[in-house]
Amino acid sequence: MPEEIIPLAAVSDDVGVSPDEREAAASGRAEREKGAASQHPAMSARRPHNPRRPRRAGRREERARPEFDQKIISIRRVTRVMAGGRRFSFSVAMVAGNKSGTVGVGIGKAGDTQLAIEKAFRDARKHMITVPMNEEQNIPHDVKTKYAASEIMIMPAPGRGIVAGSSVRTVLELAGVKDVTAKVLSRSKNKLNNARAAINALASLRS
Repeated sequence: MPEEIIPLAAVSDDVGVSPDEREAAASGRAEREKGAASQHPAMSARRPHNPRRPRRAGRREERARPEFDQKIISIRRVTRVMAGGRRFSFSVAMVAGNKSGTVGVGIGKAGDTQLAIEKAFRDARKHMITVPMNEEQNIPHDVKTKYAASEIMIMPAPGRGIVAGSSVRTVLELAGVKDVTAKVLSRSKNKLNNARAAINALASLRS
């Protein structure tokens, strides 16, 4: 007679294993599970500090706040045609101020953007002005100036905040002026000229 074939799925893993061996295997499995649970970070106690590993000195020291805040109002890529081909550089216009009455506008040109920003910041610090303001940081009177094709008017407006557009708002914010209304009377869209017109207007104030 042919031998009867028994499927593998029907064969139990415990075939040929004595009850004592089965009990020993179960107890070993339980001990392994218990050891794995004890090593889990949520179930185990905090490990003691390794004496060979130095402790961190604590929180890092907070960086000192810079003296002047800065904001880029214009960045352009300039192309210059030379005998050997084109040369590219970057032109950055920036406003810098301490929001306490000191503000300036500067420009920087370089082949690298970061270097142009640094040059613009140095130029802005070199050409800073002091704005005459009262204790509430309001300007004393109306002022109207013109620079190149840009013409602006700045007027005190108590209780309204800063109402201005273009780069004039940036100049007023970094100067620390509050409660003013500014109007660009010209059609010029040049942000650098508008910012310099605002600087001239603030510089012409009389306390």
